[in-house]
Amino acid sequence: MNIRRQTEYVWIHIAVFLCLCDWSASQLSYSISEEVNKGTVVGNIAKDLNLNVQELENRDLRVVSSYSKTYFNVNLRTGNLLVEERIDREELSVLSNPMTAHRIEVNVLDINDNSPAFVENKYFLNISESSLTGERYLLPVAVDADIGSNSVKSYKLSQNEHFSLDVQSGEEHGVSAELVLQKALDREKQSVITLVLTAVDGGKPSRSGTLQIYVNVLDVNDNIPTFSKSLYKVRVLENAIPGTPVIKLNATDLDEGMNGKILYSFIKRGNIDPLNIFDLNSVTGEINVKGRLDYEETPAYEVRVQAVDQGASPRSAHAKLLIEIIDVNDNAPEIAVTSLMTPLKEDAELGTIVALVTVTDKDGGNNGITNCEVVESVPFKLKSNYKNDYSLVVDGPLDRENTSLYNVTITATDEGSPPLSSIRVIIVQVSDVNDNAPRFMEPVINIYVKENSPIGFVIYTISAFDPDLDGNAKLRYRLLDTSRRNIPISSILNINSETGDIISLQSFNYEELKTFQFKVQATDSGVPPLSSNVTVNILILDENDNNPTILAPYSEHGSINSESIPYSAEAGYFVAKIRAVDADSGYNALLIYHLSEPKGNNLFRIGTSTGEIRTKRRMSDNDLKTHPLVVLVSDNGEPSLSATVSIEVVVVESTADIQTQFRHVPIKEDSFSDLNLYLLIAIVSVSVIFLLSLISLIAVRCHRTDGSFSRYSAPMITTHPDGSWSYSKSTQQYDVCFSSDTLKSDVVVFPAPFPPVDAELISINGGDSFTKTQTLPSKEKVVLYLNDKSQCITFLKKKIGYIIWIFHQIVRLFKYPSLDDSCTLGHTKS
Repeated sequence: MNIRRQTEYVWIHIAVFLCLCDWSASQLSYSISEEVNKGTVVGNIAKDLNLNVQELENRDLRVVSSYSKTYFNVNLRTGNLLVEERIDREELSVLSNPMTAHRIEVNVLDINDNSPAFVENKYFLNISESSLTGERYLLPVAVDADIGSNSVKSYKLSQNEHFSLDVQSGEEHGVSAELVLQKALDREKQSVITLVLTAVDGGKPSRSGTLQIYVNVLDVNDNIPTFSKSLYKVRVLENAIPGTPVIKLNATDLDEGMNGKILYSFIKRGNIDPLNIFDLNSVTGEINVKGRLDYEETPAYEVRVQAVDQGASPRSAHAKLLIEIIDVNDNAPEIAVTSLMTPLKEDAELGTIVALVTVTDKDGGNNGITNCEVVESVPFKLKSNYKNDYSLVVDGPLDRENTSLYNVTITATDEGSPPLSSIRVIIVQVSDVNDNAPRFMEPVINIYVKENSPIGFVIYTISAFDPDLDGNAKLRYRLLDTSRRNIPISSILNINSETGDIISLQSFNYEELKTFQFKVQATDSGVPPLSSNVTVNILILDENDNNPTILAPYSEHGSINSESIPYSAEAGYFVAKIRAVDADSGYNALLIYHLSEPKGNNLFRIGTSTGEIRTKRRMSDNDLKTHPLVVLVSDNGEPSLSATVSIEVVVVESTADIQTQFRHVPIKEDSFSDLNLYLLIAIVSVSVIFLLSLISLIAVRCHRTDGSFSRYSAPMITTHPDGSWSYSKSTQQYDVCFSSDTLKSDVVVFPAPFPPVDAELISINGGDSFTKTQTLPSKEKVVLYLNDKSQCITFLKKKIGYIIWIFHQIVRLFKYPSLDDSCTLGHTKS
């Protein structure tokens, strides 16, 4: 029979994990007998741990084992720990969500259910008749499948007159028996002696087994071999290769000849055959390694050797050889993982148990002592429960949006030399929770919409993103009514809650509504839902949908207006000035004047930007007395819109016959009158007030922090090679244009209320030619008529302030008060 146990008790450790608020550990110990019936009650866990029985079923109690059988179970209704199978393995009992460890030890007690038995049924012993009393003969040992007190404890010999039995206790090596010759043998009287050896165990009641011993009485061989030692001890490394020497036995015999020639051999005892492990030279007594040594299987070998002479009646002696196997670090630690809790929510608290880890090493001593840890930088750590039992717990914050899966690498290293280690990778998945609000790419969104756009038009598709998953990232959009005009935003716009499409519910008119603001809220579908807002500015872009309007005193096309000029008028004589306005903005409101005369008549010209009609030359006798003129006023929109006015210019002989709406310019006086002084003082005062107001306005605009347009850049003034210049700001743009088609130069300034999308610049060069690009609609138009273009260009190129330039023109006004050299300032609103 096989030897199944090496120790008296079998200790089975059961780890019971309960869901408690604080981690605590306690230890219970139970004792049961082996091979007890299924259903035997080991103990009441609920009672011994002071737990409520109702909590066991609610907390999902389950048994976890690394082996195929389950040896214990727990009755959830009573809390009793029951025997489920024959016990020979370590068990774990687990309650989830999360876990607290209690250690339970079950002591399995052996029962005397096996009788001692000998390997052979018969044993033959040859003893010379010349043997002296007191000689000893080693007898076979009996084996018992039981352990501890139930194993073999003594031997008994049947009653006889020649032999007695000497029973020896070998402590950890068991009990052995030797046959002792008490009375000299006489072969002639009895050649064969039959004995019965009985092995008795220590059970209650005891069990026994017998062996038939046949003693053959041999003829005389006076001397027996003698070993140099009765006990040999030797140590061998477990990684010794076959052929490695172990020991050389030495025995002597005083006899001569064949009676003194010794042969060595092993004595087989029990179920271990030393010939499978070691090789013994029968002549020399040398013992070498034959098979594979494994400290983890057998840490030591107790081998009996004998020396037998070659006499006619061979005599023998025996000795004990104890071979200790020296452990080497040839087994790496083994890592077992159970109760893996995955996926793990990303809001898991610190200390939450993720898995249970057990480390084992088959080596002994320091070679079997292991250290286990988590390598790399991950938000997990190992927490020791008991000896080589660990819990993998959360040790840092988790964020699924950054890392949704962790490869947790656990390494176990023993303390051998050199140390051996093993690695186990645990894959921990992180599940999503709704911890991220939707995000917009910008805090403020500017949307440009053309006026007169159709109803139901998608003006913009707004979108936000949410780094969460599934329902936590599914977004819905809605409008927040923040309009300051007391107009519900829902009456102007609508938004598709799924796609974010913003749809117009009405057509916009730039002249009525230039801009408005509202907010859009994006909300996810998580529990609880999270949301965020974005500010949206709707900027209406002007379209050229208004015709120019002729201002008084001239009426539009359909009636004829009359003007008179003297026959003696010189070239450049002022005839009339046409003024017109356009309700549009920007270049849609920039007007250009054209003059239509009968063919062959080149007497008049008109300033394309000023609208002043003047003579090109002196009159001649061949010229007509009446000149019908048609003035076409067109804007710069696309397509361009226009208006016309008809003027009939009548040539008279004397200036007394001229009737005009403009007063005659007084003759330049040599002295500076009091009226001019008062007028100068008034104009200077007004200019100073204007200057202070302009500076205050610029300061307020530059330092304004509220509203959605304060984030744009500071103003910039740029000059151009042709003499034009631009003043631009993130919220305004001023384009200055000059014209040289008259004696006076013109400056046109266009301020824009919003940041330019496609900036437009008009530069008017010499003559009537100009270039144009596109710009945003402007809020108002300022036209300055200046008398000296070269001075203006030089002044602007030197980047001198615009206001000082105005003062310069005012001084020139009083220095040259004639009508032809005057400076007229006109301002029109869109």
